[in-house]
Amino acid sequence: MGLVIVNSAVFIVFAASFVRLRTTRDWRSLGAFSAFILALFTEMYGFPLTIYLLSGWLGRQFPGVDFWSHDAGHLLETMFGWRANPHFGLFHLVSNILIFGGFWLLAKSWHVLFKAQHDRRLATSGPYAHVRHPQYVAFVIIMTGFLFQWPTLVTLFMFPILVWFYIRLAKREEAAAQAQFGTAWESYARATPAFIPRSQGHARAANTHSGGPTP
Repeated sequence: MGLVIVNSAVFIVFAASFVRLRTTRDWRSLGAFSAFILALFTEMYGFPLTIYLLSGWLGRQFPGVDFWSHDAGHLLETMFGWRANPHFGLFHLVSNILIFGGFWLLAKSWHVLFKAQHDRRLATSGPYAHVRHPQYVAFVIIMTGFLFQWPTLVTLFMFPILVWFYIRLAKREEAAAQAQFGTAWESYARATPAFIPRSQGHARAANTHSGGPTP
């Protein structure tokens, strides 16, 4: 249980260090991410509920594997036949890239957003030049990275719910931004997708259509 608390605290505090917890939406965003992290590390270092529920099927499909060991808890590595140290397996490497990339995006996004809020203007530079909600995209990327590393039934169930939750928060933020910035927000929203960046060609066409500059 001590490892659960320590590891959860490290990642939650690390994420919180990039977020200016000034509004209720900020706290809700971090709270949803924290719930995912707690569920993940509870199974990783606490009671392995997923292994317990799937023990019969896993035992039949992969005889000889001790699924109660920590290494075997990296289910994707085990199920795809990686029998060496799973921490050096393909899924674990992809996981690390996504997690570190997500935290990098989170840090860049909140830096731009905080400065824009301080200046009472719309955040449109940095990651916000490509998507309207890079901070939520970052949280989803980080959670996806953890799923590659340690998928569990609980986190797989929580993941789509949290994505829906972030979409709801994003829509509420957009309504507030539109009320505050009016036509400036509408022009920005027409030129910039909400969550998935456009290709360079689509971005150029969108800028032209909205009256913005083209590269």
